[in-house]
Parts: sequence; C-alpha cells; structure tokens
Amino acid sequence: MKSNLTKCILLAGITMFMLSGARVESAFAFNNNINPVDSLGNEIQKQLADKDVRLQLYYPKSVSRLYTQTGFMPVWIKPQNYEGPAWQAMQMIDCVLQFGLSHADYHPKELINDQLHNILDTPKKVRIQQQAMFDIMLTDAIINLINNLHYGKLNPEYPASKIDALTDAAFMADKTLTLALLQKKLITAIAAVQPAMPEYADLRRKLYLLEGLRQNNCYELPQAQERKIAINMERLRWINTGDRYYIHINIPSYTLKLHIKDSTCSFKVIVGRPETPTPTLQSAVNYLTTAPEWKVPAAMFAGTVLPNAINDTAYLNNNNYGIYSQAGDFIDPTPANLTKIKNNPTQYYARQTIGCDNALGLVVFRFDNVYKIYLHDTPQLSLFAKKNRALSNGCIRIEQARRFAILLLKNDDSADKIKVLDKGLNTYFKQNIYLKKAMPIKITYLTCEIKDGELISLTDIYNLDNSLEMALYGTDKLL
Repeated sequence: MKSNLTKCILLAGITMFMLSGARVESAFAFNNNINPVDSLGNEIQKQLADKDVRLQLYYPKSVSRLYTQTGFMPVWIKPQNYEGPAWQAMQMIDCVLQFGLSHADYHPKELINDQLHNILDTPKKVRIQQQAMFDIMLTDAIINLINNLHYGKLNPEYPASKIDALTDAAFMADKTLTLALLQKKLITAIAAVQPAMPEYADLRRKLYLLEGLRQNNCYELPQAQERKIAINMERLRWINTGDRYYIHINIPSYTLKLHIKDSTCSFKVIVGRPETPTPTLQSAVNYLTTAPEWKVPAAMFAGTVLPNAINDTAYLNNNNYGIYSQAGDFIDPTPANLTKIKNNPTQYYARQTIGCDNALGLVVFRFDNVYKIYLHDTPQLSLFAKKNRALSNGCIRIEQARRFAILLLKNDDSADKIKVLDKGLNTYFKQNIYLKKAMPIKITYLTCEIKDGELISLTDIYNLDNSLEMALYGTDKLL
C-alpha cells in the first residue's frame, strides 16, 4: 500500500483512484458443510442485537436498516480486488481530513488496513466474530461519513440521534450507501452528497490543494488555515438544501448574493451588532411590503426611544413614532404619561409609521423565522460606506432595495408587478406584493471565502470560530 500522502492526493478531487499492486482476489475458503458467508451473516445479525455493540455505533438504527434490507449479509467482507468497495471505503476514511473532518470519528481503532488484508486474504485465520465486527464498524463509519458530508457533524437542527431516527426523509444515509454500493466508483457516489453551493465547492477545492498536497499524514490535526476552511465547510453543510436559485446573506462579509437564472447579483448589507447578533437560518421570502410599519423591539423601546422622548418632546413626532399599550390603544405622549410608562415599560410598545424616516425604509422582505427578523430597506444609506457594518439590532438592511425587489419579481416571472412596487415606493402606500414561488434565503456565518483562488479571512465578529473548531476536531489547539 502506498503512503497516506500518495493515497489521498486524488481523493478530494472526487475522482476514482486505483491502488497500486496486483489484482489479488480474496482467498475465501468454503467448508463442505457450512457456507462461510451465511455463517458471517448470522454473526452480523447476532452482534447487531447486542446492546453493547449498538452502543459503539454512531447510527445504530441506520446500520440495522441497511443489514435488514440485505438479509444481514456482509456489506464489505466479500471477494474483491484492491479496487473493490471495501478498499475504497477505507481510502475515504483514511483521507477524511480532505473533507474537513476528523479521522478519529470513523472507528480508527477497529478499522485497520492490515486487518482487512487478513480477513480478505486469509479468512480462515480470522475469527468470524472479528469479521462481523469489522463489517459492521465499516458500515457505521461510512454512514457516519455520508451524514457528516451531507448534514454536517455538528448541525444544530439535525443531531445524529434525530438523523438516525428518520425513516421517510428525502435523504437517508443507509439508502444512499445501498445505491452507492451498486456503483463501480463508490467514492464518487458518496462525495456527491455534499452541498452544491459554489461557496462550498470553492472551499473544498482550496482545502484539497492545502491538505492533499501539503499534509504528510492523513491523521494529523490540520494546520490553522485548513481548519479555518473546514469549520466554514461545516457551516455550509447545515444549509445543504440543493436550491438552484436562492438568496445568500453572509454575516461576516456584510454581503447578500442573489443567485438567479444564469447570474449572481451582489448587494451590501448591514447586520446585527455583537450584542444583538443576526442569527443564521434558512427560510424563504414569500412577499414584500412597501411603506411598512415597524414595531420597535422592547429593549430598544425602553433603552432608546422612551428616554429620548422624555428628553425631547419633538422626538416621537420627528421620527414617526407612536406609543401604544399592549392592548393596542394609542397613548398620548404627555410628560405625565411618559413618566408613567417609564415606571412600567413592559406594558407598552412603540410603532414607527410609514414615511421617509421609517427605520424599515420603503420596503421590507418577509420570511418566516422564530427570531422575527427582517430583510429591509433603510434611509441611512451613508452607513453602507462603512467597512464594519455590524450596526443593527439583528435585522438585515440592504442597499439598493428597489433593485433587489425588481430582480426578485423578474426572477419570479412577476415583472408586471414592478409598477405596483414603484407606486408603493413613490407614494408611501402600504401594500403586500406576493411572489408566485417563495425564494429560499440562507443566512450564514462564513469567516473565510475564496476570491481568485486565494483564501480571504473575514473578521469573526461574533467570536464563534474557536468553539466550533474545538467541537469539530476535539482539540483545544485553537486557530
């Protein structure tokens, strides 16, 4: 077998590599009375029923489903040459660092190349219990790899236990592996489960160049630059939806990219301050509202709007604010009423009406999310000239909001609604304009990107990189 460096060089290019050496067929021996494959299948079934064995697996339910479908026959321990599926699977595990993953997560103590040699070449010398355990562990390792490549290792919405319990999801690792085993190029089939986003492809390609060509040992902890790429590939796996057209907002780069038919349009955005961060999420823009009203967040009402109103009697009127009780009744902002409100601010709220000074600007883009944030226009256009644009209370402000709205409508085959849009913008007329098909929106936190083949590091404005790196690699050696 070749060195780890040689073995890994072609893997991350997602092409099939062939091991050197003669094409050696496995020396499975058959007894006159017992078929060793049937016997191995019985042992696999027995071990999968063992609670202690299942506790060692990352995806016990998925592994059991796969073996149940095969009648508990071995998945990997069968006659093959050095280009066969078992060797391809072992190659992928050896080189997981090229996918930004950790070799320690794929049963390294149980899955040893020499042991696979012994099982395939001299099976009579290896106890059937060991053969069954090797087959089960390799199956679990590859299912774990498939899920890590598709969902991510640390996906907050899809932990391993939730993924393992899925029975009718559009993507299931056990079904993916079953189909991949029918292909000659197992590696290619498995690698295809990764995100198709161009940002991910760029990072993956750069990691291959760094990890595949510079790393001397596939099992060592990657260098800082490689880890930087890896944690951001992990973040992109969390939003792996396969959408062709979508809105992508990246918080650290203060940018919005609209991926539509045959083009990508970029816009500057303003995001949340570190103390009021913009969350990462995925949703879909269903409609936009011209001349919107805005309900001021409770903290901002008590900490900013109310003190300013008490100090300046014209403040509320100049900024189009009205104060209301929680029951929705308008409160006349007399000094006595403002003092009363100050003593119990949680029973009141402020709402900013339409107008050129509205904090939401002239148009807001609506998408469902538990955080109640928006993507919206702003009258403070001078802020887009700043380099650091972490300036909001969590919502996202976009430059050239009208241009963005027009592109959305054209992509939606709703160009006839542009006149309606302009009427609302020009006359401060409040109206909802619905899209025929909701546009997916992905808000990410990527602290690096690839430009012209070079890795560009972005400011980790919310200080999230170190904790993710430690969780991904299980190390306290920070970037």
